[in-house]
Amino acid sequence: MSTHSRIQRSAGNLKQEGKQVIRGATTSPLMEKLIRLGYVARGLVWGVIGLLAIQVAVGSGGALTDQQGAIAALGSTPVGKILLYVMLLGLVGYGLWGLIRAVVDPLHEGNAAKGIVQRVGYLVSGISYGLLAMATYGLITAKASAATSGAQAAQTQQTTASILTQPWGPWVVALAAAIVIGVGLLQIYTAFQRKFNPQFQLATRTGNSRLWIERLGRFGTAARGVVFTLIGVFLLQAAIQHNASQAKGIDGVLTALLQQPFGALLLGIIAAGLIAFGIYSAMIKRVVKA
Repeated sequence: MSTHSRIQRSAGNLKQEGKQVIRGATTSPLMEKLIRLGYVARGLVWGVIGLLAIQVAVGSGGALTDQQGAIAALGSTPVGKILLYVMLLGLVGYGLWGLIRAVVDPLHEGNAAKGIVQRVGYLVSGISYGLLAMATYGLITAKASAATSGAQAAQTQQTTASILTQPWGPWVVALAAAIVIGVGLLQIYTAFQRKFNPQFQLATRTGNSRLWIERLGRFGTAARGVVFTLIGVFLLQAAIQHNASQAKGIDGVLTALLQQPFGALLLGIIAAGLIAFGIYSAMIKRVVKA
């Protein structure tokens, strides 16, 4: 055996051992608890966004906000400080889980087109929830980077404007828009699949309750998919028009829905879906081991 072959074999063995170590850490009891908390935190965030939006839709107050705004709303409750610490742990856990799913692929999404889109979505999710965890830490420590409503849209527009100043900028923004649209459409497609989200178990296993939780999951996943798809569409408009102000966050998308004919009805449906997604996410018991 040549020296080159031995090096390749050793590198392959190290890579395999590294994957085994990571997979072992991923399925450890501590990581499972952290991931479980992460799904609960994700559910709270989307549930609060939906709850505030449905109040707007029915004209009883509320606000159209994004994920950071939802965190800030949770922090303003009587038990806000405790909630923020719990949310911080959960968001860190969910951010790590997104990166693990993207890189290690414990759910075996594969390298086909659908799998690549899904894994890119996991990567984007991991990064975004990591940034949300940082904003939550800022809120806890009362720093300038604290979570505030509309901050994500402002950050998106600022980043988009910076990229658009480059000759290749519009193409990069258009590519990012295509990825976001792809992730959104994939979520809508997943919601109507015959076998829905087999990667995890639900906290309830009885027939009727499990059926209703799954229905909530389908409805919620479709609603969240619509939101992501529209975020991508607005980002694509920003690329085509070379205008960063066209880029919108969650709150901007909800506002755009409200401004359409029958806007209150459209907003109410999507808001109810986001609440459903929040309940569904909080009911996830554990991920299937790789």
